[in-house]
Amino acid sequence: MSFTNRLVEDSLPIWQDCLNSEFLQRMADGSLDPECLKGYIVEDSLYLREYAKVFAWGMTKAEDMDAIRSYYSLLSFVNEGEGATRLHYLRYFGLSDGDIQHLPLRPENQAYTDCMIQAARDGEGTPECMMACLPCMLSYAWIFQRLLQQAPGLKDSLFWPLVRDYASPDYEAACETWCRFTDRVCRDLSPERQQTCLEIFRACSLHELHFWEMSAKPRTDL
Repeated sequence: MSFTNRLVEDSLPIWQDCLNSEFLQRMADGSLDPECLKGYIVEDSLYLREYAKVFAWGMTKAEDMDAIRSYYSLLSFVNEGEGATRLHYLRYFGLSDGDIQHLPLRPENQAYTDCMIQAARDGEGTPECMMACLPCMLSYAWIFQRLLQQAPGLKDSLFWPLVRDYASPDYEAACETWCRFTDRVCRDLSPERQQTCLEIFRACSLHELHFWEMSAKPRTDL
């Protein structure tokens, strides 16, 4: 079993709880309050800003150009794909990126981004950085592929641009590339460091769950 497969297997029960969360199940059946979607888009846009800082820490600790190129590729993928979809929804709700940058992160989001940045900042190097960012990448592919199987009608809904980003073959291929990179950089880790990495991955998966739970309630400052 590859190291990333071991990480995913350990966190699958948490990801299943994410899939079963009120926000995603209401998205699937079409009953999600648009105000909750607006709050999620705002919150996730703020999250992606902090997410980029994880890669910044990774680059400062990178020991070779391959790692730097990988971080740059990941960051570009986020900005060009996920970031563009967030801007689409912000415009739909009459907002711009500039309109939301002054807003505070909600406590669940703040705790998540603090956890990721701390892991990348205080960890020994690339493995810890990848543990901080992989749960978001991989869980979204796993969740939205299954959500689309559960509710094919999402293709004709307001939520389709969001779902499409993560249920697409291109996103799955990108995840496989990131997993191969992670398996390579984690190949020779000591058992102790492997355990630390597993704990970071699981902690960030739990923060993913808390983020979805938070999103079932709209922001009150928009």
